[in-house]
Amino acid sequence: REYLDNITAIGPRTVGSPENEVLAVNYLLEQIRGIARQSSDAHKISVDIQRPTGSFSIDFLGGFTSYYANITNVIVKLEPRSGAEHAVLSNCHFDSVPNTPGASDDAVSCAVMLEILNTLSKSSESLQHAVIFLFNGAEENVLQASHGFITQHEWAKSIRAFINLEAAGVGGKELVFQTGPENPWLVQAYVVAAKHPFASVVAQEIFQSGIIPADTDFRIYRDFGNVPGIDLAFIENGYIYHTKYDTSDRILTDSIQRAGDNILAVLKYLATSEKLAKSFEYRHGNVVFFDMLGLFVLAYPARIGTIINYVTAAIAFIYLSKKVLQSKTRAVHNLKKLLTAFGFTLTSWVCTLVAVLIVAVFVSVIGRALSWYTHFYVSVSLYGSAAAAKLILVHMLAKKFFYKNMNEQYLGDIFFDASLMIWSIALAVMTQMGLCSAFICTLWVAFPLLTKLMIHKEFHQKGATMKFIVMYMLGMFVPYLYMLYLSWTVFEMFTPVMGRSGSEIPPDVVLAGFIVVFTMILSSYFVNFIYLVKSTKTTLVTLTTVFVVTLILVCSGIFFPYSSDAANPKPKRVFLQHTSRRFHDLDGNVVKSDSGIWINGFDYNGISHITPHVPEINDTIRTPCEEQAPFCGLPWILPVHFMFRLVKNWYLPAPEILPRSPIQFKVLSKELMPLNSVRLSFEVSGPSHMSLYVRPHEGSALSSWSLGDGTPVASTGGDYFVFYSHGLQAAPWHFWVELTAPGKHSDGIVSLAIAAHYFFGEDQKSPQLYALLERFPNWTFSSGWSCTYDLFVF
Repeated sequence: REYLDNITAIGPRTVGSPENEVLAVNYLLEQIRGIARQSSDAHKISVDIQRPTGSFSIDFLGGFTSYYANITNVIVKLEPRSGAEHAVLSNCHFDSVPNTPGASDDAVSCAVMLEILNTLSKSSESLQHAVIFLFNGAEENVLQASHGFITQHEWAKSIRAFINLEAAGVGGKELVFQTGPENPWLVQAYVVAAKHPFASVVAQEIFQSGIIPADTDFRIYRDFGNVPGIDLAFIENGYIYHTKYDTSDRILTDSIQRAGDNILAVLKYLATSEKLAKSFEYRHGNVVFFDMLGLFVLAYPARIGTIINYVTAAIAFIYLSKKVLQSKTRAVHNLKKLLTAFGFTLTSWVCTLVAVLIVAVFVSVIGRALSWYTHFYVSVSLYGSAAAAKLILVHMLAKKFFYKNMNEQYLGDIFFDASLMIWSIALAVMTQMGLCSAFICTLWVAFPLLTKLMIHKEFHQKGATMKFIVMYMLGMFVPYLYMLYLSWTVFEMFTPVMGRSGSEIPPDVVLAGFIVVFTMILSSYFVNFIYLVKSTKTTLVTLTTVFVVTLILVCSGIFFPYSSDAANPKPKRVFLQHTSRRFHDLDGNVVKSDSGIWINGFDYNGISHITPHVPEINDTIRTPCEEQAPFCGLPWILPVHFMFRLVKNWYLPAPEILPRSPIQFKVLSKELMPLNSVRLSFEVSGPSHMSLYVRPHEGSALSSWSLGDGTPVASTGGDYFVFYSHGLQAAPWHFWVELTAPGKHSDGIVSLAIAAHYFFGEDQKSPQLYALLERFPNWTFSSGWSCTYDLFVF
C-alpha cells in the first residue's frame, strides 16, 4: 500500500516526462536498494537500468510501426548465490497514460512486485532459478519498453516463462485471461500454486479475437521473445480505467493482498520448478481452464477436452437416435417432429435477436444510446425483458396454432430433445474449430442429458410433478450456476468497454446482442416448460409491461448515461487537442494553415450531452477531411481513425499555438536508387511523442524503409502510420523511406506528415485549451494536450 501511494503521488507518469524518467525511476531504485541491503545471504540481487532504442511493427489497431529512443527499464534479478542459468520474468509498467495517476494501470502491480521482491529476498530458502523483475517504463506507448527488454537485454536470453501484471479496470480480482502459447505446464503451475484462482479460457479466446480494443506486453514476449507466459489483469470497475479517477484510494487493500498472494505463490512455484529449465519439452498442446466461483480451477489438456467433447456429443446423438428409432414404423414421423421442434427453437432465437436489435437500433437513432452505462439494470429491463418476451411469444403462438390439441407432455419432451440437439451440434462444431471454450457446450449437453435419464421414468409416468421440477432444477444447477457466473464476468469486462470503443459501433446493439445470446442460452432448457404449463400469458404480459415502461423511460431521457458520483464515477471520455496545422506544396510553400481545438468523444454519443454546457461545440463545427492528406490531415496519436467517424468529431477554431520547443524537420537527402526507386532521408527533433503519416501517391509505392524490419506495414485505409516516442533526452531521429515511382509525377510521389504531441510541461495546454476544459461538466473525463501538424509533398 505504501509503495502504491508513493508511486501515484508522483502524478501522471507520461513517457519522456521527468515524473516518469527521473522521479519514478529514482523511487524504484531507492526501494530496490533498500530491499537488497536487507536480503538474505541465500540470494544475490543485481540491478540494471536499460535505456533501449528500437523499432517494430505490430498488427494492433489495424497495423502500424513503432519507434522508440532512450526509454527506461528498471530491471532486478534475484538469483541463488551460485547464479542461475534459467529465469522466470515478472513484468509491470510504472508509466501511465497522460493526465492520469495510473494507480491500477499499473502502479499497483509494480507495488506488488516490490513487495514480492522484498519477501523472496528475505527468505532463507534458496531458489533454483532466477526471478527477473522488470519495471518497464513505456508500456502505454504501445508496448515499447517490453520490446526493448526482450530483444536487447542480455538477461532476456535466460527467460523461460513470464507473468505479466496488467489492468483493464480498477481493483477487484485479477483474471488470468491469456496463457501460452501452448505450454500447458504453465496453467498447471497456476492451478497448483494460486491461492485465490480466477481464470477463464473463454476470456482468453475473447481477448485474442480482437473484440476488445486493447493489448498487453504478453504479445511482445510471445511474438518477439518466443517465451510462454501468463497474463493477469484487474477487471473490476473499468469505467474509470485510464481516467483521473484511477487513484490508489480506490484499490482495496484486500485486492492488493489477493494479487500478492497469487503472484508470489506462482513465481515461487516456477522458480523452484524442474519444468522451467526444460520448458521446451513441455511446450506442446493447449489447455482448457476455468475456475468455479473463484474456489478452484479445473484445467486439462485440450486434446483430452476434444475427446471428452466428441464422446459427450456422440452419446447425445445416440440418445436422440434411439428416441427417433424407438418405433421403427414411426421413425420418419419422429424425426420430422424433432426437426420441426429444432426449427421452431432456432426460429424463436432468430426472431428474438432481430426484434431486440431493432429496439437497440431505435434507441441509438433517437440519441438515447448508453442509457444503461451508469444503471446496468436498465439494459436487463429493456433488452432482457424484450428477449424473454419474444422467445415466449414465438413458442406460445407455435403451441396455440401449430401444435393445437397435441399432448403437452409429448411437446415438453420433444422440445427438450430439440435443445439437446442444438447444444450437441454446437459442441461438435466448436470442438472441430479448435475452440477450448467448447467445454461450456459439454456442460450444457452432459448435465441435461444425465438429468433427463434420471427423471425420465418419473416424467412419463406422472408428468411435470413437483418432484420432477425439483429434480430437473437440481440437475441443471451446475451449468446454470456456471453460466450466470461467466455472464457476470463477461458483462463486468464488456460494459465499461462500450464507453471507450469509439463512435462507429452502436454500443446498444453490442450489449443487446450479448443479452440476447445469454437469454437464449439460459432459456434453452426451459423452453419445454412453455409447452408443459397451461398458460404463459401472465409471464408474457409482465415481461412486456417491464419492457414498454423501460423503453418509455429510456426515450424520455430519465436515465442519464454518465455519473460524477465521487464514490462510483462513470465519466464520459473526451480528448481535446489544440492543433496548429500547415500544409506545404511540392515547392515547400505553405498553401493552407489553420488552428483549432480538435475534439473526439470516445463513445457513440459524440458531444450531444456536452453542447448544452459548451454551446460552441455543436454540429456546425464538424471536422472536415483533407482528402489529399494521409489520415484526413488530422493529428492522430494512434491509428484509431477507423473507430471514429468524422461526423462525430469536431474542430473548434482557436488561435495558433507556438510551442517553446517546436519540432525540427529536415530533409537530409534524396537519392535515386536502382529499379526506379527514390530514397528520401529525414532528420526529426521534437517532443517525446510524435506521429508520422505516409501516403504514396497514385502510381508510386512505399517499398521499404529504415523502420521495423524494413517492410512497411499499412494501416487500415492504406496509409502508413509510425508512432514515435523518446525518453528524457534523445538524439535526433533519423530515418529513410524508399519509394518505387515509374515515370514522372508532376504532383510528387508521396505525402508525408509529422505531428508533434505535447503531453506534459509548459507546452501541454494553451490558455484557450485550459479555459475550454474548465467549462466541461464534472461527469466528463476530458484529456487535453497541444500538438502541431505539418504536411509535406516530395
